Amino acid sequence: MQRSSGPLVPLHYFGYGYATLVATGGIIGYAKAGSMPSLAAGLLFGSLAGLGAYQLSQDPKNIWVSLVTSGTLAGIMGMRFYHSGKFMPAGLIAGASLLMVAKIGLNVLSRPHS
Repeated sequence: MQRSSGPLVPLHYFGYGYATLVATGGIIGYAKAGSMPSLAAGLLFGSLAGLGAYQLSQDPKNIWVSLVTSGTLAGIMGMRFYHSGKFMPAGLIAGASLLMVAKIGLNVLSRPHS
């Protein structure tokens, strides 16, 4: 019986997509409302998420930057969504961040222990 070499889609691909979503959200926030804090936060967290995805591509066990970035955004944007009730952008980013945290968790739990 041949052993699986890993997940169908590597975790870092999800990380790059997530990083793109976060950075794009900051750019759109700036373009629509002229919000410099949205631009700065989007580019900062998008860059951190991109760094985390890069680290995952080099070593799938190096989850900490991705986990902390997505966990922090899940908390911040989750609270913003809770207080505003607006899905865009807070709910979308909170949901994507929770999915990223869950994906990292499932990846860690399904990894063979050595």
